[in-house]
Amino acid sequence: MWGNRYWMHGEETGKEALKKVTWPLIKRVAGYARPYMGRSAILLGVILAGTGLSLVNPLLFRQLIDHAIPEKDLWSLNLIALALLAIPLLNGVLSVGESFLNTRIGSGVIYDLRVALYSHLQKMSLRFYTQNRTGELMSRMNNDVMGAQTAISSTLVDIVTNLITVIATVLVMLALDWRLTLLGLIVLPLFAFIARRLGKRLREIARRQMEASARMNALMQETLNISGLLLVKIFGRRDAEVARFRDRAGELRRISVRQSTAASRFFAMMGMAGAVGTALVYLAGGHLAIRGVFTIGTIVAFSSYLGQLYGPLRSLAGAPVAFAQSMVSFERVFEVLDLPLDIAEKPDAVVLPAVAGEIRFENVGFDYAAANGSATLSTVKRMVRPDTVGGVFSGEGDQGPRMPAAAPVRRRTKALDELCFTARPGQLVALVGPSGAGKTTVSYLIPRLYDPTEGRILLDGHDLRDLSLDSLSAAIGMVMQETYLFHDTLRANLLFARPDATQEQLDAACDAANILPFIRSLPDGYQTLVGERGYRLSGGEKQRMAIARVVLKDPRILVLDEATSHLDSTSETLIREALARVMRGRTSIVIAHRLSTILAADLILVMDHGRIVERGTHPDLLRQAGLYARLFETQFRAGETAAAQRGS
Repeated sequence: MWGNRYWMHGEETGKEALKKVTWPLIKRVAGYARPYMGRSAILLGVILAGTGLSLVNPLLFRQLIDHAIPEKDLWSLNLIALALLAIPLLNGVLSVGESFLNTRIGSGVIYDLRVALYSHLQKMSLRFYTQNRTGELMSRMNNDVMGAQTAISSTLVDIVTNLITVIATVLVMLALDWRLTLLGLIVLPLFAFIARRLGKRLREIARRQMEASARMNALMQETLNISGLLLVKIFGRRDAEVARFRDRAGELRRISVRQSTAASRFFAMMGMAGAVGTALVYLAGGHLAIRGVFTIGTIVAFSSYLGQLYGPLRSLAGAPVAFAQSMVSFERVFEVLDLPLDIAEKPDAVVLPAVAGEIRFENVGFDYAAANGSATLSTVKRMVRPDTVGGVFSGEGDQGPRMPAAAPVRRRTKALDELCFTARPGQLVALVGPSGAGKTTVSYLIPRLYDPTEGRILLDGHDLRDLSLDSLSAAIGMVMQETYLFHDTLRANLLFARPDATQEQLDAACDAANILPFIRSLPDGYQTLVGERGYRLSGGEKQRMAIARVVLKDPRILVLDEATSHLDSTSETLIREALARVMRGRTSIVIAHRLSTILAADLILVMDHGRIVERGTHPDLLRQAGLYARLFETQFRAGETAAAQRGS
């Protein structure tokens, strides 16, 4: 199949998939539980109390069989009956308390872990999201975090409970008879052997199951959003995509069956080992009872304790397996938390109190190959056709609320080379050039979506890498050709730029972007839902929303990828006038596709193959009769003529 030919997902082999549970990993997990130590101590007390109560019943049965009934002691009989009624009641109360405390602790730890994971992902660079799939990230956020919650709320508590139960039960059994106790414990090496033999296999299967689930989630994320679904329908790929999903769901099914089979075999063998111990105890105990060494009640009590012993023993023998399996979830979450930040803020980062808006590029170079050398998910091993990076074959799609996708990696990996220019406060600098010249890369470097691999970029004399990310973000506003809107109301999408904006400020920003009359014409006004990625709006309406959003932000620096490219001629004229007012007194970097933009520019930078080959004003560049003059004739003037014809 197409998917099988061009996709190879790194299904790790045994040694690659199998990481040992190390002491640093355990300490790191325990670090998340440290704030809940008080509740954990109370939980331990509840577990001890419950275990103590569970040990009383067999002794009551021994007393009933050996004394109360043979001696016809009605008083003892009544007390034993009341005790047998009270113990389950108390155990029920303790069980509810244990469940409450356990859930509070587990949910609290997972809350902290989930917030830490989301916060770290928010700090990751644009490059990270162009190299990793949103569906797989969602799997880490959901499936793996839920697996970690199981480890905290179930696995660890079960281990502690079983350990306490085993110790307490063995002590009571030793007090009853040491010989039968040793016979009951003789099967422990068998338990250990079975756990060692099958444990590693179960853990490997658990990791493979998580990875298969992540791959299936990634496919659903890509093909069940509006953009992906539209692409599938347009190209008639429904059957192919269903087949691809069937393959991945089938892979998950096969792994789940293997896991269930291995687990069943594990517990069946454990059950047989327990049966051997029980048979030995009954055999020896029967002989001793016949010889009068101890009473029938003691054998009955001992048999009850064996039931209480072998269940926890089986669980403890499999505890390394269960614990290791649960640690897989923590490993996968920590893999994301440990990814380095390639766009990191310095501890002593400078916060600019006021921004004049001077931008200076000093010998700036940018190499996509060098920029792509860090921070990828260890389990995402994507192999694509060598002639394709991005697009259909690599599975990149519209996968959530993030910045527009980075420029694709080309065979010429050095996108920029020795770029030098200065944009002074209040200037409009237009970037022009053929496709692939590096214009979009320049626009991504200014807000520090990437860092240059050579040279430096200065804002008011400060290297961007020395500035705090918040102050840099506050100083820059961007409007790209592809506008992203959240699946929320118009008001919520606008307030994303300035949450404390008043109604008057909202109206002013929308009026400046020529979107206010449209909003007021809607039945729900600002409360109108825009739909997934804003698909309920037209291209021009979405673009005007994006412009209103950046006007509301009121930045000192504007970066525009020809913000009027999706508008009709009437709206474009109004928006151009609005942008002229907005850009006045601000530094504006515009990737120009329209003649009107370059005519108004204070400085035009003509780019080709990552270099500035010409610079100057429109008249100066026409006189040079170089690349700009050719672009002007073939692109800008022809484009304006076609637009005028459409407008008429």
